Amino acid sequence: MGDAEHDTGGRRSKVARLVDEYDLDGVGAELEARWTATGEDHWSLRDLATQFNHELVRERLYEAGMHPSEAEVETVVRSLTGDGTGVAEQTQLRRRLEREGVDIDDLAGDVVTYQAVRSYLQDYRGAEYERDTGDRLDTVSNAVQKLRGRLVSVTETKLDQLRNTSHLKLGEFRVMVDVRIFCTECDSQYGVSELLTAGGCDCDET
Repeated sequence: MGDAEHDTGGRRSKVARLVDEYDLDGVGAELEARWTATGEDHWSLRDLATQFNHELVRERLYEAGMHPSEAEVETVVRSLTGDGTGVAEQTQLRRRLEREGVDIDDLAGDVVTYQAVRSYLQDYRGAEYERDTGDRLDTVSNAVQKLRGRLVSVTETKLDQLRNTSHLKLGEFRVMVDVRIFCTECDSQYGVSELLTAGGCDCDET
């Protein structure tokens, strides 16, 4: 697969291609939710690119039969992006990964920049980031629903891969995620939309 692939009238997004190629189910929705969130929940495009590259590298190393720690994944990403690693460290890392059957040059060509993430979010997914100009309650509700959808999608995919194997016997199934908020002061419990619509818990009534 390459950049010659097209989607909706233009070159196919590199990030979209990698999501499919690496089977990173739900990552696109997560990137969008984090970018379009407001306040402290908002992630910058650079942070999203770093997170995406971590997911990509982790998946490639798993495919090679490795079980990397977070520190090892971080080191590989920094080496591939030239972010603060020395020549000796990069050479040592390259030799180690090549022994494990990882094509370093191919992997280096897959890491993405923040510009690629921006193109994916804006042009491919049609997302926009508005700096606190919209209804913050709607923004929070939408962000939670998108993350809930990601959790459902990832869980369904992973269970479907395991079902009817020696690891798991499972018939037709549905994954249900119920996000609820429990106030420990007034003992009230709400769904996210219910709490936002109500404008708060029962603390003022006690």
